[in-house]
Amino acid sequence: MLNEIFDKTAHNMEKSIQALKKEFATLRTGKVTTGIVDTIKVDYYGTMTPLTQVGNVIATDATTISITPWEKNLLPQIEKAIQEANIGVNPNNDGDFIKLFFPPMTAEQRVEIVKQAKGMVEHAKIAIRNARKEGNDKIKKFEKSKEISEDESKKAQEQIQKITDEHIAKVDEAFKAKEADILKV
Repeated sequence: MLNEIFDKTAHNMEKSIQALKKEFATLRTGKVTTGIVDTIKVDYYGTMTPLTQVGNVIATDATTISITPWEKNLLPQIEKAIQEANIGVNPNNDGDFIKLFFPPMTAEQRVEIVKQAKGMVEHAKIAIRNARKEGNDKIKKFEKSKEISEDESKKAQEQIQKITDEHIAKVDEAFKAKEADILKV
């Protein structure tokens, strides 16, 4: 019964870390990645569809992303969606595909992106602490209903804290790696 709580808590914390890594992929680093456009949705015949599902998105070099739509008539919608997404560049439409040229990042931009990453880290840590609270609440319910003793409850809560500390450390590691990637010129 307690092991189930530990497993579920660790699983929820792991999901928070995976979500953080997904969010990190949308941040720009020294070289562009297609992750920057992952959150952009295009009006595809009345349905908001991810950009990656209406065309081929590739990073052609360290500063350029090329988007080739499956259907040429989607070029204006893709262009509009990119402009509305406000990712820091204007799309260049040549009639066949759209190119996004990202200028080299300034020191101020890098610092600003690190701040965004710190915000994402805080959200992940909050989610992890919420998972800890959920686990501890379940343990306290078992103690209250006399299913486990006070000592077992304390030990179980210490175990939950240990799991929490491990996951917070993973988040901090992920942030350090991302910060180094962002600040690398």
